[in-house]
Amino acid sequence: MYENEYLDVELLSGGHRDVPLNLPWPAPGNPGSVITFETATQWRTFVLSLSLPPGIPEIVAAKYRRAQMLYFLAWLYFDLVKAGELVGLATLELALNDRYGDKVQKRGKYRPFADLLKYMLVDGLTDDKVPMVQKYGGTVIGFVSGDSKPGLAERRNMMAHGDPFDGFPVGGLLELVRDLIVYSYRDMLPWPGKG
Repeated sequence: MYENEYLDVELLSGGHRDVPLNLPWPAPGNPGSVITFETATQWRTFVLSLSLPPGIPEIVAAKYRRAQMLYFLAWLYFDLVKAGELVGLATLELALNDRYGDKVQKRGKYRPFADLLKYMLVDGLTDDKVPMVQKYGGTVIGFVSGDSKPGLAERRNMMAHGDPFDGFPVGGLLELVRDLIVYSYRDMLPWPGKG
């Protein structure tokens, strides 16, 4: 399988961690949880668990795998998680342009990411249709609409423009990106991707 070659644990074998990798990530009932990885193999398994399902267009899937690769390499260089978050959000924007670009008006040359995200709500997105919310609880709709600050579009803009206060990873961001991409393509996916 491509992912097995792409996220080859041997890539991490040259680096040694003196301490486990700790990552902010939600847990059921605890959105502020931290998860710990003792080995590179555990880390790889976690990153692979965030993969997109088959059926997503390859241009989107390939860009998303870049985000996963950056997360994967964060075993060696933890700061790469932040680059992975930015690539993940850029991948979500690509997917939403593909799915909703004909429904969202351009402003100048581009369709605003915030407007593409808001269109997901027009397309029926609710918290109960987001697997991450089903798994951990809480809500994500305010981050999609921009009503909760910083929303996903605002967060992407802050990252892209070098926000000096953006240093700690956003717990669960890549999982949310994955769930939103899957939602946007749900009618093109074989079951269980239908939502």
